[in-house]
Amino acid sequence: MQKDILTLDKLPLGQSGIIQTVGGEGILRRRLLDMGLTPKTKVMVRKKAPLGDPLEIFLRGYELTLRADEAAKITVLPEGDEK
Repeated sequence: MQKDILTLDKLPLGQSGIIQTVGGEGILRRRLLDMGLTPKTKVMVRKKAPLGDPLEIFLRGYELTLRADEAAKITVLPEGDEK
């Protein structure tokens, strides 16, 4: 369902999701893709700083810390909503 797609920065703590799209432009987008943030990859939000920035995610067997504005460029389908 299209309405269930969120940006990664809005995914609740402890929740998993599947990456749908990776936005951004130029070097930022390339860096996100190079770090393994590619469509159809499962990610989980592990930790968020007290003010929500940065956040730590878990994917492909490792932890990755992203700024909230970077995470906002990645759309995810929360786990359990796949059809």
